[in-house]
Amino acid sequence: MSIKSSKRGQVPPFVVMDVMKSASDLEQQGKTIMHLEIGQPSTGIPQSIAEPLKHLIGSESLGYTVAQGIPELRERIALHYRQAYDVEVPAERIFITTGSSAGFQLALLAGFDIGDRVALASPGYPAYRHIVSSLGLVPELVPVGPETRYQPTVNLLETLSDEIDGLIIASPSNPTGTVIPDQQFEDLLEYCNGRGIRLISDEIYHGITYGLDARTAAGSVYPNIVINSFSKYFSMTGWRIGWMVVPEDLERTVECLAQNHYISPPTLSQWAALYVFGASDELNANISRYAQNRSILLSGLPKAGITKLAPSDGAFYLYADVKDLTSDTAQFCRALLEEAGVAVTPGHDFDPNRGHETLRISFAGSTQDMHEAVSRIQNWLPTMQR
Repeated sequence: MSIKSSKRGQVPPFVVMDVMKSASDLEQQGKTIMHLEIGQPSTGIPQSIAEPLKHLIGSESLGYTVAQGIPELRERIALHYRQAYDVEVPAERIFITTGSSAGFQLALLAGFDIGDRVALASPGYPAYRHIVSSLGLVPELVPVGPETRYQPTVNLLETLSDEIDGLIIASPSNPTGTVIPDQQFEDLLEYCNGRGIRLISDEIYHGITYGLDARTAAGSVYPNIVINSFSKYFSMTGWRIGWMVVPEDLERTVECLAQNHYISPPTLSQWAALYVFGASDELNANISRYAQNRSILLSGLPKAGITKLAPSDGAFYLYADVKDLTSDTAQFCRALLEEAGVAVTPGHDFDPNRGHETLRISFAGSTQDMHEAVSRIQNWLPTMQR
């Protein structure tokens, strides 16, 4: 007699992690790999906050905090919204989370019941649909392309065959880096509110934009949920710390869920997040480096033959349509890694239907690596067997 296992847990792998493993295996063999596959800042936490953290480790117990997070950090995030966006967000509606991933779990558990349909753009961050399905919800993929800057629109939502209960948006997005224009953003907010659709705004790449400002859904009169993180702009990936802004109707629900699922966010990470707001000079220097890296790729990749690129308004990605080069980007990326030593991510992760024709390139690494990667791609592509 077989023992039951959950169908909800049978989600696909996160392909970028498989690419990382393959790249690591090659490095163990002595090969030099240019890592353009992972969406992680190559810089760690700003050095200016190391000293106060050392003091905390030596003098504080760093035990549990309340589930909502330390009040000092929630108040500082409220100040951040006033300073960066000129919007008022009460600190009591801010919840500190164990990374943005926990924020998404809390948002989906609080906002939806099993069987509810949650729409999201495709291509999009794969963990969205995997978390949605693993919680017993139904991901409703909205195919997007260059005609809408790879972002959902009201017109696209109206073409869906089934009614939706929720919508996840991301601006800037992963994998395309596109920002939703202000009017399009407002139209989505109004559409969802008018139809009782709970909107979740992923804003983890805010602060990393190139000539455009990304709008926040925080401070809106509508009952939206905002998810953010200290991983990207603040360079704190391994600290697993993020936050969410919840509407009044979900405050107690999210608090009870957080108490039972997580007890509290990691305490040391919360204090580090508070201190990192004082390291803007170091953080903005990272953005300057990303902008330089972006320019190197935007100049060099078309010369190599990779010309169809999504508008990279923000984040640190280029999303490329390479169907004129290959019909199988999994094999294409594998060959690029093994033969040229450049790791990029095939599009299957981000778009299960069209990803065999696309790939994502991260420029979060060093500028030297970007120059080297472009050179290797330019030398390799002419030799590729199509």
